[in-house]
Amino acid sequence: MSEINVDDFKTNEKDTGSTGFQVAVLTKRIQHLTEHLTEHKQDHASRRGLLMMVAKRRKLLDYAKRTDAELYRNLLSKLSLRR
Repeated sequence: MSEINVDDFKTNEKDTGSTGFQVAVLTKRIQHLTEHLTEHKQDHASRRGLLMMVAKRRKLLDYAKRTDAELYRNLLSKLSLRR
């Protein structure tokens, strides 16, 4: 997996809430937690957190698809997400 630079998704210097930035941060955390869970298979609390993060990212991507199709396509290609 390639390293994600979340600063590339900011709309301005102080941006922390835009849809693109939130999806990028969640994707980075999901990748990190996935690597953790490959080594620690019995860590069910972290697995639950991972599932909640995936669900939140899915909701944000659905929102981006409804409101800004160009942002949605860019997020899928830049973050290598499949849909």
